[in-house]
Amino acid sequence: MSSPAVEVIELVKRYGGTTAVDGLTLAAERGAVTAILGPNGAGKTSTIEICEGFRRADGGTVRVLGADPGDSSLRARVGVMPQAGGVPPAMRCAEWLRLMSRFHARPLDPAALLARLGLTEHARTPYRRMSGGQQQRLSLAGAVIGRPELVFLDEPTAGLDPQARRACWELVTDLRAAGVAVVLTTHYMDEAERLADHVVIIDRGRVVAEGSPATLTGAERQLRFRARPGLALEELLSALPAGSAAKESPAGHYIIEGHVGPELLATVTAWCASEGVTADDLSIERRTLEDVFLELTGRELR
Repeated sequence: MSSPAVEVIELVKRYGGTTAVDGLTLAAERGAVTAILGPNGAGKTSTIEICEGFRRADGGTVRVLGADPGDSSLRARVGVMPQAGGVPPAMRCAEWLRLMSRFHARPLDPAALLARLGLTEHARTPYRRMSGGQQQRLSLAGAVIGRPELVFLDEPTAGLDPQARRACWELVTDLRAAGVAVVLTTHYMDEAERLADHVVIIDRGRVVAEGSPATLTGAERQLRFRARPGLALEELLSALPAGSAAKESPAGHYIIEGHVGPELLATVTAWCASEGVTADDLSIERRTLEDVFLELTGRELR
C-alpha cells in the first residue's frame, strides 16, 4: 500500500508522426488529489486514457494500483469519468445509475447520489435530453458509485454552473477524506489550486513543473493595480527598490513583483500620482497558479 496509486515512468504515445506524450513521468499518491494541467494538445487526455486502460502506450511503464492498466481486476477498484459520453443516449438518468450500481459489491445509494448532485428531478430524463452540465454530473456519479480506491476525472466541472461546480468540489474533497486517490485534469486553475494536493503541469507531452500549489506559486507577493495602458514601466522601475520587476498584462493591468512592503507600496502610489494616474483596484496578492501556468506554457493560443 506504500506504492503510488498511479505511477507513470517515461511514457510515450504517438499518433502517426505526432508524439502526443514524450517521456512523461509522474506519480499520484493514494488518498490525495493530483491535478494534471496543460494547454490543449499537451497530452493530458492521452495520458489519462492510457492509465484508464483505454489506450496502449508506445513506450514506458504505467502501473495503476500496482497492476497493469489493462488488468480486469481493476474494474471494480477504479472509477472513470471520461471527458464526454459514456452513457447510452436513450438510457434514463436513474436507470443508468442503478444499472452501474449492480456491477459493484458495495455501491453508494443511487438515489442519494442523484440527490447530492442535483439530479433527482431529472431521474426519468433520457441522457440525450439532459443538458451538458447534467450529463457531466451523471457521469461523475457513475465514476464514484462503486466506492473506488482510485478515480479519474477528466474535466469534471466543464460546463457546470457555480452551484454544480461547488457540489463537485465537495464530492472530490469527501473522496480524498475517505482515502480515495483522485486524478483529475482541468483547465480551471482556481479549481486545481483549491482541490489538489499535488499539481503536475505538462506541455508538449512532458512534465514542465510539479509540486503542491503552495510550492509552485511560492511565497512572494505581488502588487497589482489597474490604470491607463502604456505606462512608462522603465521609469517606474528606476524608482523601485533593487530587485523589483514590473509588467503590464493584459493592457491596463499592472503587476509589480519584489519585496512588497510599505516602501514599495508608497513608491508606486507616489509615482502614479506624479504621472497624473489613478491606481485603481490596487491590491497585494500572492502569485496564482494561473500566473505560473502561463509563465511555463506561454500565452499564445494553441
